[in-house]
Formats: sequence, C-alpha cells, structure tokens
Amino acid sequence: MRHLVFLLEGPSEKEALEAWVPTLLPPSVQSHFIVFEGKQDMERRMALKLRHWMQPDSRFIVLRDQDSADCTDVKAALLARCTESGRAADCIVRIACHELESFFLGDWQAVAQAFSLPRLADLDRKAIYRDPDRIALPEAELRRHVPGYQKRGGARRIAPLMDLERNRSRSFVKLREAITRQAQP
Repeated sequence: MRHLVFLLEGPSEKEALEAWVPTLLPPSVQSHFIVFEGKQDMERRMALKLRHWMQPDSRFIVLRDQDSADCTDVKAALLARCTESGRAADCIVRIACHELESFFLGDWQAVAQAFSLPRLADLDRKAIYRDPDRIALPEAELRRHVPGYQKRGGARRIAPLMDLERNRSRSFVKLREAITRQAQP
C-alpha cells in the first residue's frame, strides 16, 4: 500500500484535507496528516519529521499559507527543509496563495450552502472573486460575508461541500493536481 503524507501548517488545513482527500485518492493509497502548530513550528520541525518517517512507499505534500510573504521565498525555504531531510525526491510543496480561505473563496456556492446564506452563491460572478488568489486577506473577506467565521470550524463546514473541479483558486487547483500526481504508482 502506498502512503501519502500531508505536512500541514495547522488544524484547519487538516479539516479541509480530510474532506477532499478521500475523493481524490484511490483505495490503494492511505493518507496521513502531520499537523504543526503554525509556520514557525513547521519550518523548525519539518525536516526531522520527514527524516524519521518510517513507512515504506511514502510520498509527501507540504502545504502552507503564503500569508504576506513572497510565495517563491516560502516555497524555496520549505523545499530546502525537504532537501535537508533527504526526502526531496518524494516531496511536493504547495502554497495556499495568502491563506487557506482562498480555496474557499474559489467556491462561493459551497460557502453559501455551509452557512445557509444563499445570497453568497452568486458572489463568484463578481470580478473581484473571479481570481480568489488575488485577494490579500481571504479570511477577513469571509468574515465580512459570514459573521463569526472561524478558521477551523469554517474549514470543517465548507470543505465537504466544495466542488473540487469547479474551484477558481489556482493554488487549490495546483494542490488538487499534486495530490493526484503523488497518488500515482
């Protein structure tokens, strides 16, 4: 059996991936999640976690938010940690443009359904939302439309309702493609 291991910045990423991964992986691939306590913890402990992973036939996907940093620099730093671990050939690094919530802004119908706010379903027609990766503060944008939005609870509610093929976030599409690619024999 093949193993696909996700190294994640925090628990909201795990909530989302637990909804998406079963629909993207064949039964012959088992998923595992290593959740860090934020980006500094991730960068500090990631190489060690990779180096000490003992399950044979494993591949890895590293997922982190870009936040306000330069995407290229973030990816390069994470790739350096993969190289340091000796597992770079088995790793793919993916960056959520700005924040995980960019993925949710890529499917306003799922957001509308998750929070029983039908008026949100048509927001993807507005020019500002056609490219959700360009929104600098996607979590704040969600809070503007969904009062009381919280990262982990929001991920738990929205992710299972998302149409993974329709999502407008390019960084989400790249993550989805990476998951599919890493699951291949």
